[in-house]
Amino acid sequence: MSELPLATAISLNYTSPLFLALALTIMLHEKPRKVLIAAVVLGFVGVTLLLRPSLHVDEFIAGTIGLLSGAMAGVVYVHVTQLGRAGEPDWRTVFYFTLVCTLGCALWMLFMHFTPLAWEDLPVLLGLGVVATIAQLAMTRAYRTGSPLVVGSLAYTTVLLASLFGVLLWNETLSADRWLAVGIIILSGVMSVLSTPRTSPNTSSNAAESSKSA
Repeated sequence: MSELPLATAISLNYTSPLFLALALTIMLHEKPRKVLIAAVVLGFVGVTLLLRPSLHVDEFIAGTIGLLSGAMAGVVYVHVTQLGRAGEPDWRTVFYFTLVCTLGCALWMLFMHFTPLAWEDLPVLLGLGVVATIAQLAMTRAYRTGSPLVVGSLAYTTVLLASLFGVLLWNETLSADRWLAVGIIILSGVMSVLSTPRTSPNTSSNAAESSKSA
């Protein structure tokens, strides 16, 4: 993000659902439904149209790092899914994720210049911390209880909501092609949700009883 235009960096990071589909096949030997893969690809197309990323020749290394972040995030979501299926509680996964990130960033700050915090920054930072923690808990629960590709497809709505917040809070305007991109992202989410088979209460209870018996 420090070396690339913000739109480019975010677009590269949002390749994670595409790598998630690949990682599910390789690591968990799952075969995602074609309609889900189509929804993920369609959502990425919408994000690209909305953000309009650009990459110059001298940004190749930074672009590769950004793409690597998307690939690693896809693998991380597979691990989060595995932890959920193994019965790990959401709070424990989020706790250790936060702990490792905090220690890693603290070590990085020892070798990099950073700006000391001011007292007036604390309310905003506390708000970010609370909201981010709730978001991490919600995301972890989503990967634990739902289809990983559906969750990955719906994650594209982050860019959508950020754009809408810009319109509502800061009076930003979206061109016609960007409204088209918004529609594509919404269509992607609708496709992923509608493609998920519904489980009836009787089926769920029978499955639960069968697992207890086993």
